[in-house]
Amino acid sequence: MLRLPVESTTMFAAIALIALGASGLGAAPSYRAELIFPPEGFHNHSSCIVECPNGDLLACWYHGIGPEKGDDVEVQGARKVQGSDSWSERFVMADTPGYPDDNPCMFVDPQERLWLLWVTLLANRWQTALTKYRISRDYQMPDGPPAWEWQDVVRVTPLNFEEQVDAGIKAYLERYAELAKRAPESAMEHLRATRERAGDKLEQRLGWMTRVHPLLLPSGRLIVPLYSDNFDASIMAMTDDWGKTWLTSAALVGLGNVQPSVVRKNDGTLVAMMRENGLQRRIRISESKDDGMTWGPIENMDLPNPGSSVEVIRLANGHWALVYNDSTRGRDTLAVSISDDEGATWKRTRHLERGAGGSYPSLIQARDGIIHVTYSHGAGGGESIKHAAFNEEWVMQGDPE
Repeated sequence: MLRLPVESTTMFAAIALIALGASGLGAAPSYRAELIFPPEGFHNHSSCIVECPNGDLLACWYHGIGPEKGDDVEVQGARKVQGSDSWSERFVMADTPGYPDDNPCMFVDPQERLWLLWVTLLANRWQTALTKYRISRDYQMPDGPPAWEWQDVVRVTPLNFEEQVDAGIKAYLERYAELAKRAPESAMEHLRATRERAGDKLEQRLGWMTRVHPLLLPSGRLIVPLYSDNFDASIMAMTDDWGKTWLTSAALVGLGNVQPSVVRKNDGTLVAMMRENGLQRRIRISESKDDGMTWGPIENMDLPNPGSSVEVIRLANGHWALVYNDSTRGRDTLAVSISDDEGATWKRTRHLERGAGGSYPSLIQARDGIIHVTYSHGAGGGESIKHAAFNEEWVMQGDPE
């Protein structure tokens, strides 16, 4: 497995120390927010944000005239130059002519290369998603899109997938036997069809979609969390050689656990928190003890979920930050919660939106300790992407009375 060079490890340690000093829970609470562009009648959704090595912020999302699966849908981006109060004009990050391009996410690797990962829908259905990525070294200009130097496909190759799907369905029905008894025949027919699809090699390998940031492990393994609407399940694509070859984890099959976000504990355990796409109305959770290759039982967290994306990250001081819609009914409220015990409890929560609407958040902590979130924002007669920047102290204050 690829190991990070010593200089990269030293650089990460220095960055962590700088961020820890800037966010050591003693600074004055701070918060600011703005729309990246004015609200408009186009569909703008599923954003991602990264900090560039020069301190600029780069955001991307998908944009289209109407339905997110329409042929005009493309991945757009914008840049906020360090020290600027506003975002740049928008530019195209990815556009496959005649095909929808959706669900982008980004990552800056230790070589300071920008990765853009996204899906192209081959036949205007989520089940036909093809996972793609491209890499750039030239992306820190003040205006315009990155100059891409490499592009390829993430090859998702599940092993023993039919058995995994069957075992996941069986475990779910046993655990929630009362729900199963009340389920209509149409639901049971859906399960039978899911089992049948799981045995088809093409169905297994297509339809896996990106959503949140990849996670880089200390070993040098890059984990790209993926999910499938075809199977209401999640999986991890992994590379130990920066995309030359790809591994595929065991599937996480829990009938509705999708859009995983992965964070690492001090002892090396990986925790995947997932959107609920079924009947539980709680954030779903699973753990891996072997760097993402296999995953334990899929449980429910105490935190609510209305069927919307979440993201969790580890802050420089070891705390975890989670951004999510803290409701079982809709996406009108968007909250940030802080845990100081690696997700065992979430003692402080503050809202980014209450009643105005906000969803599909993307979450990072910059080198100066400031936490940044971009998310879909639908208020004001149109759609935009909103950016909020705040420190942990602001969250720890809680909502104003």
